[in-house]
Amino acid sequence: MKFNKQHIIDRFVSYVTIDTESDPTNPAFPSTEKQWDLAKILAKELEDIGMSDVTLDEHCYIMATLPSNLDYEVPTIGFVAHIDTSPDFTGANVKPQIHENYDGKDIVLNAAENIILSPNYFEDLLQYKGQTIITTDGTTLLGADDKAGVTEIVSAMEYLINHPEIKHGKIRICFTPDEEVGKGAHLFDVDKFGAQWAYTMDGSQIGELEYENFNAAGAKVTIEGKIVHPGYAKGKMINSMLIANEFISALPKEEVPERTTGYEGFFHLHDMHGTVEKTTLEYIIRDHDMELFLKRKSDFENIATTINQNLEKELITVEIKDQYYNMKEKVTPVMYIVDIAEEAMKDLGIQPLIKAIRGGTDGSQLSYKGLPCPNIFAGGHNFHGRYEYVPVESMIKASEVIVTIAQKVAQKFK
Repeated sequence: MKFNKQHIIDRFVSYVTIDTESDPTNPAFPSTEKQWDLAKILAKELEDIGMSDVTLDEHCYIMATLPSNLDYEVPTIGFVAHIDTSPDFTGANVKPQIHENYDGKDIVLNAAENIILSPNYFEDLLQYKGQTIITTDGTTLLGADDKAGVTEIVSAMEYLINHPEIKHGKIRICFTPDEEVGKGAHLFDVDKFGAQWAYTMDGSQIGELEYENFNAAGAKVTIEGKIVHPGYAKGKMINSMLIANEFISALPKEEVPERTTGYEGFFHLHDMHGTVEKTTLEYIIRDHDMELFLKRKSDFENIATTINQNLEKELITVEIKDQYYNMKEKVTPVMYIVDIAEEAMKDLGIQPLIKAIRGGTDGSQLSYKGLPCPNIFAGGHNFHGRYEYVPVESMIKASEVIVTIAQKVAQKFK
């Protein structure tokens, strides 16, 4: 199996230079019109390479079919990736930089602004000495999350079309909008997709294989205050920002993203706006274990109740909304789909890194909609920021994994 390296690079660069940043404040679907720019290009490209049943629906979901070339029935499998990029950091005017034969030293992303991608801080870089690495110019994110996944799926389908001697069953693919704002699977039509199971190509470093993720909720805390001239404020002013500080301080100091790892959950304050009269705090609440997740939400609400009781006023209100759940519950009964991916990696000389996702993917929501959907590496690192990069060799290996999974399904279900 030999993929054309330059073809992979050109395809990836063509995708990341199209701005598809999603918008968490817009309830429309998709949340930004610019996601259509890439969606329309992809729909045409899929037709051009020979995919069947290519559709682009009114909500910006792209689906397509690679028909079976077998003379017997096997399960229909799917591969999924998302086209939007994170609103955490700008994805406009991406200028990819290609670094061939990486030497293990600092990579200067932007000399004028002294932005450096250094293995002294990002140790994972040293895994890729001698490889070709694609970075940003330090002023934008790259978009490997998840345009690397899109690249790999399109490239694998093209390879299978061009190599009919490789036997495979029916394969369905889908590219979704708005994954980065938590809506990527909301309008995904599982029945229309018609696969028995699927894989999201949305992980990070080479070898990642994941079928567990956080249980997740978003929480908004609103604190009402009262503004009075500070010279006449005694007994009258209520400073909502100071009450907000009390709320923040009541949460466990060590249970934050920067101090947790593995299966450890957290409370993450990611946005705060305040005046004397009103302060809002935006949190995400995460835990892999459902009982601990429920306890986290209860403890969060109890802090507000306690402060209100101490103040003898109902000044704090809390709204909590569940976002997604741990896919492990839905994937464990069909663990053979994880085993197939693991075997495919080993056949290709890739060491599988089976671990829990400290986040979520479309796959977690899809699993609860009836489409079991583990997550496979897409190859990128340092997502959602200026230091994002992807080794080209990792994208090639991910494409090979897709092809090998298709072969294995054809063999195992004969």
